[in-house]
Amino acid sequence: MTPRMRTIKEAYSEIKAADPSTAITPHAIRRLLLDGKIPYITAGKKYLVNLDTLQSYLANPATERASVMHSGIRKIPERL
Repeated sequence: MTPRMRTIKEAYSEIKAADPSTAITPHAIRRLLLDGKIPYITAGKKYLVNLDTLQSYLANPATERASVMHSGIRKIPERL
């Protein structure tokens, strides 16, 4: 199956067409890419994202978030 690669604007348009009241924005998609939560490739200055990967992440972000979250209490360095 050929990956459905889209620019950020195109991916946003497809998500918006599927759900007109979505709260996702092009900026939010860009942050997901740049934060490393969703893989992407570049074509010149454009970011290309696999639309299927993006949609599956948006459908179930809890599994991804659980691996990133730290458990326990973080140590605060002592002041001298």
